[in-house]
Amino acid sequence: MFISPRELFKKAEEREVAIGAFNTGNLEITQAIVSAAESLKLPAIIQTTPKAIEYAGLDELFALVKIAIDGSAAPLTIHLDHCTNIEMVKKCLDLGYRSVMFDGSKLSFEENVAATKKVVDLAHKYDAFIEGEIGVIGHGKNNQREDITGYTNPEEAKDFVRLTGVNTLAVSVGNIHGAPMGEKIDLELLKLINKEIEVPLVMHGASGLSRSDLVGVINNGVRKINIDTQIKKAFKVSLQENINDPDKDFRQYLSDAKEDVETVIKKYLKLFNRLE
Repeated sequence: MFISPRELFKKAEEREVAIGAFNTGNLEITQAIVSAAESLKLPAIIQTTPKAIEYAGLDELFALVKIAIDGSAAPLTIHLDHCTNIEMVKKCLDLGYRSVMFDGSKLSFEENVAATKKVVDLAHKYDAFIEGEIGVIGHGKNNQREDITGYTNPEEAKDFVRLTGVNTLAVSVGNIHGAPMGEKIDLELLKLINKEIEVPLVMHGASGLSRSDLVGVINNGVRKINIDTQIKKAFKVSLQENINDPDKDFRQYLSDAKEDVETVIKKYLKLFNRLE
């Protein structure tokens, strides 16, 4: 069942837990997210990136996720992740998205504020929930860090929220996309940021973080945690293990991969909701 992002974050704040936000780009991963949430009776956010939309098609991917949400007993919503194009944001809002992220983190502070404010003004006309980002989250590849991470400045974060009116804020405090070796959160910096702003914080690049770091960020204001790399990894490894079995139908390969992804998602949902 569809639940509004506002209600999701309100409940997460009340319980002092984090909402699991999981990226999808196909049928099997979408089904795995829904099944994991249903089995644990926990909320979740199903995320689509511009690359996933380019791969599957906006109308097709939205329809797939919406049907899955409408037919589920679990509280779920759909979110546009890491969008840098205002026109795409508008297309998604027109289609029915009520949670979107505009990522202007690679712009100057002033440009990021100006662009994000435009998206906030647009999205609030749809009564949509808006996530912004301040600070640059690096990337990793082959277990190695490639980009230097530009950590979020607490004072800039405070000003950014005030000037843009975003509902949630993604921050850079040592989290890195791609789950590279050595990923480690600066909890002291996160504490300072959390003291400066009142909106919920969002953690991108969480797939490589340790259990203790994930618990630490939840204890310090993070109310949404994104997981993508571990999902892709589980899906790919499962396919590689089964693809050369001549006795299996190709749908069985995909079904097995879906089950492995569901296992990963359940693990994170339990952790984010303090169930283990």
